[in-house]
Amino acid sequence: MLVSQLLLWTAVIVEGLLIAALARQIGILHERIAPAGALTLHQKVTVGEVATPMTVVTIDGVPLEVGGKRDGRSQLLFFASPDCPVCKSLLPVVRSAAKAEGNWLDVVIAGDGTQPAYRKLASEHGLGDLPLVLSEALGRAFGVSKLPYAVLLDEEGRVASLGLVNSREHLESLFAAKEHGVASIQDFLARRQKEA
Repeated sequence: MLVSQLLLWTAVIVEGLLIAALARQIGILHERIAPAGALTLHQKVTVGEVATPMTVVTIDGVPLEVGGKRDGRSQLLFFASPDCPVCKSLLPVVRSAAKAEGNWLDVVIAGDGTQPAYRKLASEHGLGDLPLVLSEALGRAFGVSKLPYAVLLDEEGRVASLGLVNSREHLESLFAAKEHGVASIQDFLARRQKEA
């Protein structure tokens, strides 16, 4: 009986040490995993480049200037499609960001489909207060090849950050990249690792 008790206590102690070692390894892995940011694809424009100003027309017939100096305001171009389920799932996030960051950010929804489809999209997702632009030229100018895609232009009309956005975190990473003056969150982490 005494021997079995000693063996059981030994097993409990060994198990406790193994759990502590695993917890330590999980902590190390957690520190090494970088936050996910918007995926920057091979694009026509690069971060820091001044975007060529374009005048486009919203689906309501209102002219809208994209790019150029903007009196202390940044501009987020969110490229979406009515046929894209991920785009649809992110539209409430984009609408929320437009309201929360409204003191420094103007949001534009962009696409290149038909007006009826985009009007229906705007109606279903409560986008009436956001300008909606249908312009294939705008998408080509920023090298948009996959959706949903976002481009953040700073107050001077420079590309502050851009990339494929599949989640709220990806969209917020564009704002964080602009705030830190880097191309992407991955770029920021790579620079920080080199400095360390």
